[in-house]
Amino acid sequence: MKQLRLSRIAVLIAAIGFAAIPELTNIAANQAYAQEAMRPEIGRIVQAAGELYKAKKYKEALSKIHEANSIGGKTVNESFTIERMRLSIASAAGDNDTVIRAAETIVSANKLGGKEQLQMIQVLANAYFKAGNYAKAAQWYNRYYADGGTDPSLRPYLIQAMSQSGDSAKAMKEINAELAADEKAGRTPSLTNLEYLANDALKRKDMATYSSALEKMVSFHGKKEFWVNLLNNIERKPGYSERLKLDLMRLKLALGQITKTSDYMDMSLFAIQAGYPAEAIKVIDAGYKAGALGEGKDADRHKRLRDMANKTQTESNSSLAASEAEAKAAKDGNGLVNIGFAYVTAGQVDKGLSMMEEGIAKGGLKQEDDAKLHLGVAQLQAGKKANAIKTFKTVRGTDGTADLARYWVIYANQSGK
Repeated sequence: MKQLRLSRIAVLIAAIGFAAIPELTNIAANQAYAQEAMRPEIGRIVQAAGELYKAKKYKEALSKIHEANSIGGKTVNESFTIERMRLSIASAAGDNDTVIRAAETIVSANKLGGKEQLQMIQVLANAYFKAGNYAKAAQWYNRYYADGGTDPSLRPYLIQAMSQSGDSAKAMKEINAELAADEKAGRTPSLTNLEYLANDALKRKDMATYSSALEKMVSFHGKKEFWVNLLNNIERKPGYSERLKLDLMRLKLALGQITKTSDYMDMSLFAIQAGYPAEAIKVIDAGYKAGALGEGKDADRHKRLRDMANKTQTESNSSLAASEAEAKAAKDGNGLVNIGFAYVTAGQVDKGLSMMEEGIAKGGLKQEDDAKLHLGVAQLQAGKKANAIKTFKTVRGTDGTADLARYWVIYANQSGK
């Protein structure tokens, strides 16, 4: 995953609007104030600038304000009002440099009321952000909050400004604080914060935090590319077991990530080897339907694979009764779980689920977490979502089984199955 893209910065910049604070940029109000607080010779110039503004002649209006500013002996109130007028016109004209100069003068004068002063600080911080001066932007966003500002929509700008100005440690402190507050309040964490967390974890090679961030991105903002990153990452986690390859592919198939010819062939072969030929047939059929199998120079090979799966299924059916009796007589539940899952994949859902539950209850399992994972998958395929989620939550394995179980829960909740 790359660090926050420049397009994201452009989106933030585009969202900044000076006119969103009308009491600071209201020409009529400034003109009226000019008549009360200024000498007539200055007031007339400001009034004329206001008329030019109304006619959308912003360049001429700024020039007129400059004329007023050149008059000597101005009082503090006169200078202050001229700057407010300059800010109004510059905001409308999109003259960001002039907005910065005017806003700094107004803030420094400290003549606005508490709310308006905070809003002016916000204008100044936004203007610096828009100018790409992220160090200054961070300074003024921090000033906004230090002086009592509470607008949460400015947080992404503060974090981005800190990060872009090289103060990533402070940016991450802000992000972690926000994420903790979101979790405590039961709010959905912002995608931007989760992306920052993932990027920072990658840079520090903290794969546990990276995986956690990806999982939250999938849980709360379940886009296809987030799922791809999450499932690709699980195979790189320390302790992940290769025996889970088929289990991982089952989830990928459910998510629509099995698309290549090699994926369909590999998954079907793994299913046959695991003793689930009916599952292999379904995968092969899906590959044919998608056009990934049955075409091109390897079409004959694909047909041989399908024939092998069908033959294996026929042989399995002929021996299934004997295998079931043997499994019931066994001291452990391994056979019951495996045969039960085979029944589920072959469409005998109720019988298969019952056998799997009986096998888990019997105990003595080689891989108890695998058995529970498979039961959850089978229950979900049978449309028993609540039961499946309950089962998935009992999977505790540190070899990837618990991870897959959590991901199945996310999938179940997002897919509505």
